[in-house]
Amino acid sequence: MKLDVGIDGDLSALLDAEILAAEKAVTLGVTRTGEALKAAWRAQVTGAGLGRRLANAIRANRYPRSGESISAASLVFSRAPEITDAFDRGVLIRSKHGLWLAIPTAEAGTRGLGRARITPLGWERRTGMRLRFVFRRGRPSLLVADDARINARGLAAAKRGRRRQDGMLTGAATVVIFILVPQVRLRKRLDLDRDAQAAAAALPAAILAAWDDD
Repeated sequence: MKLDVGIDGDLSALLDAEILAAEKAVTLGVTRTGEALKAAWRAQVTGAGLGRRLANAIRANRYPRSGESISAASLVFSRAPEITDAFDRGVLIRSKHGLWLAIPTAEAGTRGLGRARITPLGWERRTGMRLRFVFRRGRPSLLVADDARINARGLAAAKRGRRRQDGMLTGAATVVIFILVPQVRLRKRLDLDRDAQAAAAALPAAILAAWDDD
């Protein structure tokens, strides 16, 4: 028995078409997987109660930025890597410039002068008030504001008015502005590697699904 085998069509054109299909499938599969991982990480952040702003810092970039490639890659990352990593690992935080970490209370607000992050010095500059150190043995020490009031926004502000003969302002209070601790450990609240491993395992199926979509 003699069999004649031949190729119907241009072999080079057929191979080129398969390469193009592979480039499209890999690029689409990688893109979909990267976007899915970005969504999973954002869901973790919001689910941990860390806020939409930190969640939106999770981004995904595809390479190449345009066109298709059989070597396409997707990079999922955070634009706030230090904060995200701290909650992903659970870290011990110590002050870089002194003995204490100053943790603001609700009455301190969230910003110092302008839009700067709140600090004791920034709070004093913003409010024009002075902070007083209160040492407490065996308990966290405090920075407090004397002659203060709580305004309509729930923030400490200077109390105005005349002083009594004993030097006291009527209705004035001493308000705790910062709690001072030597260190604080952030509890691990994220597991980003879990979702990354799941995305890596799902990538081959995503590429095959993209090939079937063609």
